[in-house]
Amino acid sequence: MKFLHISDLHIGKRVNEFSMIEDQKYILSRIIEIADEERSDGVLIAGDVYDKPVPSAEAVQLFDWFLTELAGRRKKVFIISGNHDSPERIAFGAQLMSGRDVYVSPVYDGNAARITLHDEYGELFVYLLPFIKPAVVRHALEEEQGENLPESYHDAVKLAVERMGVDAGARNILVAHQFVTGAGRCDSETVSVGGIDNVDAEIFDLFDYTALGHIHSPQSIKQEKVRYCGTPLKYSFSEADQEKSVSVVELKEKGNVKLHTVSLLPLHDLQKIRGTYLEVSARSFYENINTEDYMQITLTDEEDVPDSLLKLRIIYPNLMQLLYDNSRTRQNRQIEAAAEIEQKSELELFEEFYELQNNQPMCEEQIEFVRQLIEAE
Repeated sequence: MKFLHISDLHIGKRVNEFSMIEDQKYILSRIIEIADEERSDGVLIAGDVYDKPVPSAEAVQLFDWFLTELAGRRKKVFIISGNHDSPERIAFGAQLMSGRDVYVSPVYDGNAARITLHDEYGELFVYLLPFIKPAVVRHALEEEQGENLPESYHDAVKLAVERMGVDAGARNILVAHQFVTGAGRCDSETVSVGGIDNVDAEIFDLFDYTALGHIHSPQSIKQEKVRYCGTPLKYSFSEADQEKSVSVVELKEKGNVKLHTVSLLPLHDLQKIRGTYLEVSARSFYENINTEDYMQITLTDEEDVPDSLLKLRIIYPNLMQLLYDNSRTRQNRQIEAAAEIEQKSELELFEEFYELQNNQPMCEEQIEFVRQLIEAE
């Protein structure tokens, strides 16, 4: 059985005050085409369907169109809510939609939805785990668990998975939306201070494939079968050099899982260019550039160019950001950085240093250990 794995659609998102609806409809149309080309049986949507808990009317209409197109092609669809979504709004109409093979995670009540599928290799179970916080799990299980309730994200997700009663001998897929330790972040993601939302990848060992959402860069964590597919579009200039894609996973007999990606080319790419005003406005500079792309332009002129934003938008109509990099701005950044450092605690500075050295934030136990060392001085 073959699935497309997508996530973090963020339908309705605005990037630097530019609406992305047109770009999102274009890329969703391309995903539908890929579903047809790959002859996929279904689509896994791993959370953050919308960019806000209360999405705009046009965002809801676009997602409705997307689901209708997939259902019309007899593609099974599996959807969970992410941290940007309202679980109640995402779950609306779930029972009705299941009649068209569109399955939606309910609001977490201590149990995750499980859908049973069949193919020539037998049964395949798809588990839907919406984004959960420790408080959500504690609230759902406070009467049943008594005092044995999770305090960390890791323990909350671990308990949620344990309660699924997964049969290790069967074929199992999990769709989830959490931050797995070791994943690389980028600027367009919501970050929890101190890495308190970390979950270890070992939690997902029972699953043949874990379709993750939450991280915007495509990547596998520790093993290929635990994977973030990334966003279908670039939502920050920190992602400018990334190649966006759809992950395609095929499960045959138990233990035989094949994974590949299909590139996604956007309607408008995100580009970063730099130079003096005269350089970036010269025809010889931009004649080989798609000037309709979303642009971040960094001017290196020592003096500000009057009305440079309006002038450059004549050439680059989708200019999103105009920055200056010169001796004045570099000095300002140094002053701001020094002032910012002075306002930070020793613990905060150590956490930043640790993340730079290890490419991942400290866990709660490490933070507490360092805090005790600092207090003991």
